[in-house]
Amino acid sequence: MAYTGFDLSGKVALVTGGNGGIGLGMAQAMAQAGANIVIWGTNADKNETARAALAGLGVKVLTSKVDVSQEQQVIDAFGQAVQQMGRVDTVIANAGIGFGAPSFMELKIETFRKVMAVNMEGAFFTLREAARHMISREGGGSLVGVASLAAVEGAARNQAYGASKGGLISMIKGISVELARYGVRANAILPGWIATDMTEASQASQKFNDNVIGRVPIRRWGQPEDFAGVAVYLASDASRYHTGDQFVIDGGYAIF
Repeated sequence: MAYTGFDLSGKVALVTGGNGGIGLGMAQAMAQAGANIVIWGTNADKNETARAALAGLGVKVLTSKVDVSQEQQVIDAFGQAVQQMGRVDTVIANAGIGFGAPSFMELKIETFRKVMAVNMEGAFFTLREAARHMISREGGGSLVGVASLAAVEGAARNQAYGASKGGLISMIKGISVELARYGVRANAILPGWIATDMTEASQASQKFNDNVIGRVPIRRWGQPEDFAGVAVYLASDASRYHTGDQFVIDGGYAIF
């Protein structure tokens, strides 16, 4: 008999910032594994493009224009997701922004707060609403926070981003301990250097590619599809006893 632990048929997965990059890569993989998908993003056109692509995989798709830094938008959108999809089994808090400064001394409080509002508060609102739903229906579920290597390494000129992602990891750990008794597990994913819109300028820099990507043992930029496996695993029953962990997806960069 074939192992069916990775089959997501009948499950519903919600991905914030899921209309592109890593988020869309994870959503596509979960859809291919049979999950119905909810996508939140702030760009309506990108939401529609993602919806069409995912619907073509034969699953039910709901997209909503949501700014996760706005608490009421998150509450309303999560309620809509439950109403239209019937349930939510996996929530991946992936929406994030990255703004820095030429130096730490020049980092403005407005920039710091803007990054924290999306990356930390947005994840908090999202994961909290998901936890409320999963506990109330007594079905358990999987909560995932997409952090970054910047959370555990020195992110020069990018301290706001690093702080927001470090805080997300700490929040995930606390959730995993508190909610395990309800069958809710929580894990973090730490991407390395991934080719997305956020890293577009670095991708175009020959110096960066020589000095940084040249140090990645796998010798290339990561791609959104490199997060397919971990997304399906964390959304599936295969990970039912796995919580409070950090999955580093970086081509070996952190250990070299």
